[in-house]
Amino acid sequence: MKKKLVSAVLASVMAASLLAGCGSAAGTAKTGASAETASSEETADTADTEESGEEAAEETAAPAGGQTVGIAMPTKSLERWNRDGSYLQEQFESKGYKVELTYSDNKIDQQVKDIEGLIADNVNILVVAAIDGESLSQVLALAKEANIPVISYDRLIMNTDAISYYVSFDNYTVGKLQGEFVRDQLDLDNAAGPFNIEFTAGDPADNNAGFFFNGAYDVLKPYIDDGKLVVPSGQTSFNQVATAQWDTAKAMSRFQNILGSYYSDGTQLDVALCSNDSTALGVTQAIGSDYAGSNSVIITGQDGDEANLANIVDGKQTMTVYKAVANEAVATLDLAVAILNGETPDAGLIASAGWDFECAYDTASYDNGTGIIPSYLLVPTVVTGDNMDAELVDTGYYTKDDQGYLHPVG
Repeated sequence: MKKKLVSAVLASVMAASLLAGCGSAAGTAKTGASAETASSEETADTADTEESGEEAAEETAAPAGGQTVGIAMPTKSLERWNRDGSYLQEQFESKGYKVELTYSDNKIDQQVKDIEGLIADNVNILVVAAIDGESLSQVLALAKEANIPVISYDRLIMNTDAISYYVSFDNYTVGKLQGEFVRDQLDLDNAAGPFNIEFTAGDPADNNAGFFFNGAYDVLKPYIDDGKLVVPSGQTSFNQVATAQWDTAKAMSRFQNILGSYYSDGTQLDVALCSNDSTALGVTQAIGSDYAGSNSVIITGQDGDEANLANIVDGKQTMTVYKAVANEAVATLDLAVAILNGETPDAGLIASAGWDFECAYDTASYDNGTGIIPSYLLVPTVVTGDNMDAELVDTGYYTKDDQGYLHPVG
């Protein structure tokens, strides 16, 4: 897959999001921690290079030499992880690396066994998207003993010093974009209100879930505090609104209970803020079957799953925050190649790789309990029915059928 996946439109949107949001990357103990980041623009300004991204990568990447990359993904049950696994495998194989790709069916014990198997197979580097960020310390200690570097992919793996780097999106900004979207859609700075909102968050075992929720809640809390936004259920803490395994059926069941308990008397629901698309799918189903109101409810999401994009086309879901995982795979490839070449990558990797997408190098925000993990953070973007073609179709991530529905490429 070519690295030039992002059009000028998407690049400009991502650049604007980076300037607005990357300084708000959240720390482990608190949100909004100041980060020592270097954006691709800042790094490129100081780099003495005129090579294109593809030319730079071609010249700096050493031959794979029969090396093997072990990739451990959480599950095939969520569409996005299938995309991640496919993109990663394609990127590494395109450079001549052997790839061992595992999916663990959202079973922690299975992922431990999968990683043990990859270590036993003497892979040269591990790329791990954890099911539970707290449960891999022991098995990754084995990787460290075997001198196998580990890249924590998308979800930060906690309480282990085996992690070399973290590659993800600015997860606090994901939630922040959702909160800002709701603020702007309701015109909260000017409208009288009050408006009713309910929150649905993600899996407590996923370290990212708290970042997503806090990013959104931090934007909306001032309006909740002054009564312009009201949460009739009273469920405003992460633990109250979390959804185990990001499960669609669990999200639907919980939201059906909320609608039956707090909205059956005709109370209007204005916003259902959902942290991702799989939970948004369940909430949308609950609203379709159990909501007594006739208004159009603002529903947020994240990931750009095919069913949710169809719901956006049909007017059932309002937005999703899209994370270009193809770009995440490109960043992971170049980082891994540098590590395997014996380098110690830093902000300079962004310039030398010549990526056509925005990314920040962060050495302040992500502490996994053993210390700060150097992080490469890509920038997400908001997708609605109005900009869907420009952000997803024109950039080559999705195709559009005759009915106007989108389908992921690859």
